[in-house]
Amino acid sequence: MLQQRVLQVNDGADRVRAVAGEFIGTAFLLAAVVGSGIMGERLAGGNVAIALLANALATGAALVALIVTFGPISGAHFNPLVTLATFSRRRDTIGTVAAFIGAQIAGAVAGVMLAHAMFGTPLIAWSTHDRSGVPQVLSEAVATFGLIGVIVSGSRRTPAAVPFAVAAYIVAAYWFTASTSFANPAVTLARALTDTFAGIRPADVPWFILGQTAGAGAAAAAFGWLLR
Repeated sequence: MLQQRVLQVNDGADRVRAVAGEFIGTAFLLAAVVGSGIMGERLAGGNVAIALLANALATGAALVALIVTFGPISGAHFNPLVTLATFSRRRDTIGTVAAFIGAQIAGAVAGVMLAHAMFGTPLIAWSTHDRSGVPQVLSEAVATFGLIGVIVSGSRRTPAAVPFAVAAYIVAAYWFTASTSFANPAVTLARALTDTFAGIRPADVPWFILGQTAGAGAAAAAFGWLLR
């Protein structure tokens, strides 16, 4: 993730490959998140802790594999806030940033639909999973602050360890945050389309994104100073 070599999207072919990588990688990430949530809930026999553990471990494992796979292609952002943090100090065009974010959102929606198709559920089902309240929004700010911090610091000092650090942080944040650590606006939007274990009510989505944006902004400022 954030591999500077692959973010030199200086020509059209490089940009197309990078955007395609973001689409496919984000789709597989959401397929892992939603699919493992469905599988965990079906096999846990009503034990929510076991379902959450299965969901967290599968997501962490998928993150390592996807970041290693798509890092050389697009930088493996899979997250609009990571894209904004990555390009904030560069002179890439707004079009590149917009293309990345559009691919991430579209890929996230495609991944949810793919998970639904694999488990024989309706391709789109608006979530009724209540994730409202200040503690949830605060949790998203905390989760996103930590994620951006891990990425920004790790990519500068120990880039080879970033896939494992990101996955470890997300698995941990599934458990130490009340929101189970979405930490990603594209993921949040897409998870409103699944009425399963991983879902979130559409009414709660704007508040989650607000918390995530605040956390990312605070992390960018804090680590910009810490790493100076």
